[in-house]
Amino acid sequence: MATKNIMIVGVGGQGTLLTSRILGGLAIAGGYDVKLSEVHGMAQRGGSVVTFVRYGEKVAEPIVEEGQADVIIAFEKLEALRYSHFLKEDGALIINDWRIDPMPVVIGAAQYPDHIIENLAKEHKVYTVNATEEAKKLGNSRVFNMIVLGIAAQHMDFPKALWYEVIENTVPPKTIEINKKAFEVGYELKN
Repeated sequence: MATKNIMIVGVGGQGTLLTSRILGGLAIAGGYDVKLSEVHGMAQRGGSVVTFVRYGEKVAEPIVEEGQADVIIAFEKLEALRYSHFLKEDGALIINDWRIDPMPVVIGAAQYPDHIIENLAKEHKVYTVNATEEAKKLGNSRVFNMIVLGIAAQHMDFPKALWYEVIENTVPPKTIEINKKAFEVGYELKN
């Protein structure tokens, strides 16, 4: 199998690191060599966070080059736009249709772009969900990242049971059920 490149982009506090740990655990459980790397990391809320998960027979480098990502999981629209050049031609871009204004927009030094998703869809295979709203319906807006991950799972070759097993082993014990429910919502969504 050729090495698969997954990129997770979001804003600090959105669970990008937890998501990359789940993907890494999944690939290990699937019998692959895995490399994880956190490229930019701003622990404070509002900063851009990017993690790469690469898996395959033998993975040398943790970094994904531009134009090489099979899947980009974006927890926020502007982050999807900012990193879309990493996606391969036939790659899947999974976007949480959600807006978090970065500091330059907050202070009025920049404008938040309009029609991000529509413009990205002209060049890429884009799958969107307002995962934050869907998560609120489950009673916990913080599990939106599992909904987005559920959609991403539709574009990856791992059995659903393995996803559940890894989620159970990765998330805090008291959040297992709600995280599995949220993953299910994304997994069942037809995009």
